Amino acid sequence: MKIGFNVPVRGPGADPNGMTQIARRAEDAGYDYIAVTDHVAVPRNIQSVYPYTEDGVFPGTAGEYLEPLNLMGFLAGITKRVQLLTSILVIPHRPPVLAAKMIATLDVMSAGRIILGIGAGWMREEFEIIGAPEFDKRGEVTNEYLEAFKTLWREEKPAFNGQHVNFDNVIFEPKPIQPKGPRIWAGGESRAAKRRAVTVADGWYPVGNNPKFPLDTIERYSDAQNQVKQLAKEVHRDPGTIDYAYWAIWPWTGHAETTSDGSRKILTGSAEELIGDIKRLENLGVSHLSIFVLGSSLRGTLDNIDHFADQIISKI
Repeated sequence: MKIGFNVPVRGPGADPNGMTQIARRAEDAGYDYIAVTDHVAVPRNIQSVYPYTEDGVFPGTAGEYLEPLNLMGFLAGITKRVQLLTSILVIPHRPPVLAAKMIATLDVMSAGRIILGIGAGWMREEFEIIGAPEFDKRGEVTNEYLEAFKTLWREEKPAFNGQHVNFDNVIFEPKPIQPKGPRIWAGGESRAAKRRAVTVADGWYPVGNNPKFPLDTIERYSDAQNQVKQLAKEVHRDPGTIDYAYWAIWPWTGHAETTSDGSRKILTGSAEELIGDIKRLENLGVSHLSIFVLGSSLRGTLDNIDHFADQIISKI
């Protein structure tokens, strides 16, 4: 099992000194990857429903966010071993050819360490502010942009004629270091996200705490994973070719939490319970686990990184 965490894109540690300490501590402590999330411009008033809270209210209205692809360039320069994951990149936020070039450049400059976690987005107001494509078409836009990325990354003479992307007569170099480009993980828990994972992506990367699609127990995750595998079979894809990753976006406190059905919430409780959960996820084919380490201060984040490494990573 490869284990990683999201670095701060705002608040304590979201500066050159803090980011350097966090990234290098991750390498020293044995983590396999570090990740960044994506917002470009946060509206002052948000009516869109946030998928990952019970009340649908987005908790990040402070408006301070580092841009993820630029941040990953910095992280690539101060690290040597860890992979760098977008967790997640909202694909319609950036023009497709420019985004493909930026991601290819990151892969070159990181010596092939990029993983592209992606999503279609949820905040209509942000789409409107940054001039992104029509919000209600974000799903089809995302799928088409990803196909365009792969065309640019893989073909010597790339050309594309779609509803939202068109290009021809273009030299697109350098290609990514990874032969077919970075692995693409489709984030999300809905049927549309699962279908994206098996049709245009290389993997499925859900979050465990979506109230509408809770994946907060081994059983719930396993049932949802089986749905992904069934969708793969329906499009004649071998489910064994799909990467399975999981994001536990809650802090580890050492205390067990209870889910809506009365079960223990996965990846809560004692160190022994967490290690057991990780082994069970591994048995289901999950290869990457994202955890939550951000604290209220830089020192708190560094302490959380060390604590999880000492108590969990060192023992698995």
